[in-house]
Amino acid sequence: MKFGGSSVGDADRIKRVAQRVLDRAREGHRLVVVVSAMGDTTDDLIDLSRQVVESSPSAREMDMLLSTGEQVSIALLAMAIRSLGGEAVSYTGWQAGIFTEPNHGKARITDIRPHRVLESLEQGKIVVVAGFQGMTEAGEITTLGRGGSDTTAVALAAALEADLCEIYTDVDGVYSTDPRIVKNARKLNEISYDEMLELANLGAAVLHPRAVEYAKHYNVNLVVRSSFNTREGTRVKEEAVMEQGIAVRGIAYDKNVARISILGVVEKPGQLAKVFSALAAERIDVDIIVQSGVTDGRADVSFTVSLSDAERAMQVIERIRDDVGYREATSQTGLVKVSIVGAGMVSNPGVAARMFEVISSLGVSINMVSTSEIKVSCVIDAERLNDVVRALHTAYDLDTDEQAFVGGPAERR
Repeated sequence: MKFGGSSVGDADRIKRVAQRVLDRAREGHRLVVVVSAMGDTTDDLIDLSRQVVESSPSAREMDMLLSTGEQVSIALLAMAIRSLGGEAVSYTGWQAGIFTEPNHGKARITDIRPHRVLESLEQGKIVVVAGFQGMTEAGEITTLGRGGSDTTAVALAAALEADLCEIYTDVDGVYSTDPRIVKNARKLNEISYDEMLELANLGAAVLHPRAVEYAKHYNVNLVVRSSFNTREGTRVKEEAVMEQGIAVRGIAYDKNVARISILGVVEKPGQLAKVFSALAAERIDVDIIVQSGVTDGRADVSFTVSLSDAERAMQVIERIRDDVGYREATSQTGLVKVSIVGAGMVSNPGVAARMFEVISSLGVSINMVSTSEIKVSCVIDAERLNDVVRALHTAYDLDTDEQAFVGGPAERR
């Protein structure tokens, strides 16, 4: 059972989570509970670091700082469970045996050795584990990046061969799109790993992509449900039942987009390798890539990166200017990536054409396009996001008559 920051946002919510956990334990289940930091704790700690250090703080010390947020949550939840008559013990990520690569701030889990967790379960205790954190083989504390608690929960479920991994959040499950934009978005009873992974990668905030990757790789029985009610959630599984006539299952968007354009690149073998190798060396993830036709021996190349990486990406491009031999490099913000996702798209020709028609009918220009077997993404001006999402949702017959949304914005920790 994993509970995010809003689920344990204050003392009363922690008590409610404790009661819910204890109720499940009394049904006969052995439980491991993963929790995030309370509410806005992580953001508050980041702000505090900026008050102390004006320039970029040490990544190692930031991990030391941010990992404390989860320690508060696990201790308080274990106390609350014990106060209700249950037996509970809290463990940090490293005490739970979670080992990671030595990459502060965005570490990936490399191994889980859950000896203490298993011992406590054998003793009949509920084990409460801090999400979002681990330890390197050298004993350094690391954090897993945003969404890391989802990854912690699924990875632990895989290591323990758990019967079920429940991700509790502030919405009832996975929806066809963001219910804050489309009030009659539909809740999906089930969705495939592949569809969920695409939606998560494309901006849907209900599950982190790495958590879905883990679930798919280890075939973890995964359910997303609300921590504020007992309604059935959304089951994420290998193959989901496809509704008749529904090719598109969900619409996602990502506001964290910047476009970098390198104009007038000398056309010769190896030029793109130089550009993207340099970006990779700085751990800058690149998404959509478009190259124009060659004119007078030169070509234009555009690609997207996250907003937080845009400035560093421009610095990298400037650094390799003499080697690559381009005329100009530019950066553009104020963009958003809108995507349609559905396993049924493979066998339904015309799905992409319909998307382009809907967007153009609104007078919106498409800046870039990316496709795969089960998704189509378009980069457009951010100011028209809501109009485009609503129009696409209706065009692909995803609207329902019910008001779907319950709670606040989905959490990502």
